Amino acid sequence: MRLENGYETKTTFWEDFTIADAFGTKAVQDTYDNAFKGWKYNHEYVTELSLVMNWKMFQWYEKNEDLYNLYEKLYYRIDQWCMDNLKGNELEYYLKWTD
Repeated sequence: MRLENGYETKTTFWEDFTIADAFGTKAVQDTYDNAFKGWKYNHEYVTELSLVMNWKMFQWYEKNEDLYNLYEKLYYRIDQWCMDNLKGNELEYYLKWTD
């Protein structure tokens, strides 16, 4: 899927989290934990995971406080991890798509 800003998705994270949403915060947390553990060292995938956390946060804003709060927490957690761990071209890639 190509987005308006030119970003082309590389994963099924959006779909995975949409399914998890239906099962509540525990399912979302489990999905995040598995995705992060499996892909944190792939800068393109971890970038997309961060993007999805941000998109989902805004999807649930003023609709579901529990999901909104969880996605907000997960977004800031992954953003901090990326800022602390990505270097050089990988960090530039992250900042290009998340800034």
